[in-house]
Amino acid sequence: MSGVFTPRGQEASSVIDLIGRTPLLRLRRFATANPDVEIFAKAEFLNPGGSVKDRAAAAILREAERQGRLRPETIILDATSGNTGIAYAMIAAARGFRLMLCLPDNVTVERKRTLEAYGAALILTDPMEGTDGAIREARRRQAVEPERYFYADQYNNDANWRAHYETTATEILEQTDGRITHFVAGLGTSGTFVGVGRRLREFNPRIHLVSVQPDSPLNGIEGLKHMETAILPGIYDPSLADEDVRITTERAQALTRRLAVEEGLLVGVSSGAALAASLDLASRVSEGLIVTIFPDSGTRYLSERFWGEGRT
Repeated sequence: MSGVFTPRGQEASSVIDLIGRTPLLRLRRFATANPDVEIFAKAEFLNPGGSVKDRAAAAILREAERQGRLRPETIILDATSGNTGIAYAMIAAARGFRLMLCLPDNVTVERKRTLEAYGAALILTDPMEGTDGAIREARRRQAVEPERYFYADQYNNDANWRAHYETTATEILEQTDGRITHFVAGLGTSGTFVGVGRRLREFNPRIHLVSVQPDSPLNGIEGLKHMETAILPGIYDPSLADEDVRITTERAQALTRRLAVEEGLLVGVSSGAALAASLDLASRVSEGLIVTIFPDSGTRYLSERFWGEGRT
């Protein structure tokens, strides 16, 4: 046979078919003193492209093909800090499309090499402008040659949040048998939080929704945006969250290191931020089943210095 088999025993025609159906992990080493409060993490780093962004990227490109906006001669264009770009690159390679990505020059060497390995063309932008600078460059290129590109525009594309409404949220409800009481997720494009949050709220309006941001515009929590000072994603719905919490870079990094050595989970710093918010929530509720998102793998950040901090 030419295909491979998914964990559910079905043949997959390409790597794209392996996206989703990620497990829900109970964080036993971070259990609270109260046995009536449980914390689970959705292991999105187990997607084939290594992050939760596989879901949105696949949905965006699939919808563009369906609408006739993405054709064989068209170049996919978008801004990214890494994860969505890697997802685009994996899917573009599998589907035979060309890809151009604008990203800050200071993203880790692991992400740059991964993107180059998939064959993506990279346009490196001013690191001081962060992803906002990459967004401005992508918009400029699309405006100059609109017929050359399909501008995926992940920050303003409804297919982004709908991917999580239709898949991630459905999986969480199935995996918890509908017992979830609290949902915690970071804000980058905001697609994961908005999509999952809207579906959970429809299922049970009492489910408590917590969004997570860095506490400062100058932070080291890769993948998350400080919304007050960033270009606001068009898909972001600030009215959705019951709480919006801020986490320091130092705390997120410390918990990320602990996840590796105490749970065997090598994840990115945005997972540490999500865990911090989940622990704070768990400390002040009497009972509940908290689900958070661990967005990506730590393997694409291993060159960052924080891994060695706090050790004797």
